[in-house]
Amino acid sequence: MVYRTTKLRVATAVVTVLIAGAAPAPLAQAQAPPAAHHPTAVRAPSPSPDPFKGLTADEIGDKAVTATRSATSVRMAGRVTTGGQPLGIDFAVNDRNQCTGVLRLQGGAAELRQTGGVTYMKGDEKFWRASMTSQGMPAPQIEATIELLKGRWLKIAPGQAGSGDLGGVCDLKALLADLGEDKAARTGLVRGPDAEVKGTPVATLVKRKPGGETTTVSVSQRGKPYILKMVKTGGTEPGTVVLSDYDKPVKVVVPPADETVDLTKLDQGSPA
Repeated sequence: MVYRTTKLRVATAVVTVLIAGAAPAPLAQAQAPPAAHHPTAVRAPSPSPDPFKGLTADEIGDKAVTATRSATSVRMAGRVTTGGQPLGIDFAVNDRNQCTGVLRLQGGAAELRQTGGVTYMKGDEKFWRASMTSQGMPAPQIEATIELLKGRWLKIAPGQAGSGDLGGVCDLKALLADLGEDKAARTGLVRGPDAEVKGTPVATLVKRKPGGETTTVSVSQRGKPYILKMVKTGGTEPGTVVLSDYDKPVKVVVPPADETVDLTKLDQGSPA
């Protein structure tokens, strides 16, 4: 049947998109998000006294990574790149494996929700077409799947194809464990001019590599030294990721059952 391999291919496409979009750790997989949502850092006076006085840039970086890894929730927003393809992300995730947000791909968009180990995705036609086309799915299967998912949420339960990788996307501890794991990447930092991110004063840490690639990390100077922004210029994947809403509640609303399509039912071509 036309749906015989659909569930695995759809899951693979979704997993590929999500995994790429949820990895801010390398500071290298992003492009600048819309200015209306994520203002560019501006020069600002340093708090008095400077909370990082006497620390080297590398030591500030260590403190920032430690603090950020301790967060119970965070919102990540920006534009990342996977396979040369820009992907917009804006989602909140907590330490109870819950998340909610939006992904944008080639003019399309998809809502993402996960709670209780179950993942729900509701994409528009452009999103599903772009993600499935990138995986090489035959055109007839793409059309049939888009028709089936129109206006519905794709439901992926624990144990189903792709559920393990999708679960990792909403695993805050796993995401933050990768942050700064490569200690060599955060050595040789230089402290740049102090600035502001969304009204919060920040210390800027700059890492320059041969060839003109520069990574700038903005660390909060107010409260815990959380990472608030990561920007990369030069190189092949310039971009920006903004982190905010640390330790704030993440509310996930489960879609109504009659508006979902179970991944296992795609083989039969009928909604769950």
